[in-house]
Order: sequence, then C-alpha cells, then structure tokens
Amino acid sequence: MTDLRVLVVMPLGEQLGGGEMMFRQLMQHGRGQGIEWIAVFTKDGPMVAETRALGVETHLVEAGRIRELGRRWRATRAIARLARERQASLVFGWMVSAQLLAGPAAWLADIPAAWYQVGLPTPDWLDRVATFCRARGIVVLSRDVAAAQARVRPARPLTLVPPGASLERFEAVRGESPAALRARFGLPARGPLVGIVGRLQRWKGMHTAIAAMPRVRETHPDAHLVIVGGAHDTEPRYGDELRAQARALALDGAVTFAGFQADVPRWMQAMDVVVHASDREPFGIVVVEAMALGKPVVAGDAGGPTEIVTDGVDGLLAPFGDAPALARAIGRFLDDPAFAARCGAAAHRRAQDYSAERYAARLVEAVRDLALGEDP
Repeated sequence: MTDLRVLVVMPLGEQLGGGEMMFRQLMQHGRGQGIEWIAVFTKDGPMVAETRALGVETHLVEAGRIRELGRRWRATRAIARLARERQASLVFGWMVSAQLLAGPAAWLADIPAAWYQVGLPTPDWLDRVATFCRARGIVVLSRDVAAAQARVRPARPLTLVPPGASLERFEAVRGESPAALRARFGLPARGPLVGIVGRLQRWKGMHTAIAAMPRVRETHPDAHLVIVGGAHDTEPRYGDELRAQARALALDGAVTFAGFQADVPRWMQAMDVVVHASDREPFGIVVVEAMALGKPVVAGDAGGPTEIVTDGVDGLLAPFGDAPALARAIGRFLDDPAFAARCGAAAHRRAQDYSAERYAARLVEAVRDLALGEDP
C-alpha cells in the first residue's frame, strides 16, 4: 500500500499547551501507518528541529502575525507550491489559526483540505473565517467541541478523535515516594498537598483553587496548595493577582507558586489530590495524566473532563468558579482515604484508554479517511 502524503501546517514552534503536545505525539507515533507526514511550521522554535530529528520531512515558512497580510499571502503561496511539488493528497491545518493558511493554500494548489479544531469555538471571527475556508472536514477532540463547532457556519463534516497522553512518562514515576519528592521540591513535609497544573490563565481556574483552600483548611489546617505553571503572554498579570488573593485570604504560607516546571510527572506524583478547575476545557490532558498516576482528581463539571471522569467512580466533578463545591470535593477525598484510593485505582485503569499510541492511530485513520474521501 502506497503511503499518502499529508502536508500538516503547524502555527507554533514551541510547546505552549496541549495542542502542541498532541502534534508531537502524532509525529512520534503516527509514522509508518499509511501516511507520510510533511510538517510545515509557520513559526520557528524548538519543535522544528525536534520534528526533523524524528525523520519527518520538515519545512519552515514564516508567516508572521495575522495582521501582516502581505507576508501571510506569501506564506500561503509557498505552502501551496510545496503541496503541489510534494504531490500531497491533503493539506491539514493544525489548530484554527493554521487553517487560515492551510485552507487557502489547498485551494490554490487544488488539493483537498481539512483541519484540527483543538479549542472550543466561541465562535469568534477567527473560528468563523477558519470554518469558511476550504475544508473536507474538521477533526474535533471532544463531544463538547463537536457541538460548539456544529453551530459555526458553514457546516462541515466532523470527526471525533480524543487526545492522548504520554502515559509512559507518568507510569515511570508512580513508584517514587511522594514524601521524597516533596523534600526534593521544597514542599511541606506534612499535611495534605493539593495541586493544580496549567498555564496561568483565568479560565484555568487557579483563583478558584485558592478560594477553596480556607474551607479545606477548616478541617485540614495543614493542607497546602501548589500551583505548577508559568505565566501566559495574554494574561501576564494573572500570577500577581493570584499572589495578592492568597495574601488577602491569609494563605501566605499555605500556597506555593512553583512556576513552569518541565518535570510535571514528578510534581504531580508529590500531590495527594490533583485539581483541574478549568472553564469548559476542550478536553483535559492534565486530567488523564493525573489519572495515569492513580491520583484522586477533581475536574470541571463541563466540557471535555466530563467525557473522561465518571463522577464518584474515577474522580469527582465540580462546577467552574464554585469554590465551596471544589472545597467539598477536595474534602471528600481527604476525609475518606479509602474512597480516594478506590477512585485513584479506577482512574489509573481509565487513563489507559488515552495512550499516545492509540491517539496517533485514531488520528491517522481519520486523516486518511479525509484524504481518500470526497468534498461535501
């Protein structure tokens, strides 16, 4: 069977979130399955060299910012020219911003297009323009995203492919001592350790986790919160707001701001309860990662996490922004270690459904079907 050539357009050159992690997983595990991937980055960064080192044909076509129309048009023409020269069967935009280049490039090259909606459509003008661009179909990562994308016109065929997590990274540290890791990271040796991992953005809900801590500490006065994640360019002052909030709630010694950490698996292994407090997270890879460690998880009661977690079985759910509800869920785990252990064991089993290998195989199948299909 001859491999199909798929030119995948990636708008970022460094990992800032889950979408970039998923791209890496595809490049690592999605080769040799009937598709020859050709990666086109429109912004330079470490991922360019990393992808090339995997043996993937990799190109850099700098596209600049969306408002740089002349530069964007030149990049679009360059992508179209490359797609024709390499006889690509499909141009695949990775994320909504990539589709603004991939769709027009596919039209210029007279080649089918499709794209991956890794976010939750608002829909804002970006979602509307991307959806208007040429596309044989759109891949989505949760039922919640599919429902939101279906409301954007024109309607496009949708294919659901849930993301995966690099479970082996987390399995590798399951046997490590949380106490030893606390000492290594300078975290309190005693008391329950509650943790939240993610970029410092308001929709990620770190402020709700902080607001829940006074209630948690009413019954567990030595409970401590650790926030693992760096600042985000769009909300550079959110971290300062969180620190001010902690001071105002007299939590100065009860909250650790760890900043960005590359060794997330070990930081999560040090935690007793992992909180994911986002507002309608499109999927929730961090939830799967915590479950892979067998940790009791409290996740948001909306969006992708509700498709991963069964409330009361392999985790608990709490509404976004509801600090009392979040405190009750954390307290339920801390008050009942046997229940927490049962949820953690069930969570570990559930996480196996979301391996990076299974994700890559599913996405390859979806992209191959799009490449071999017909335009609607």
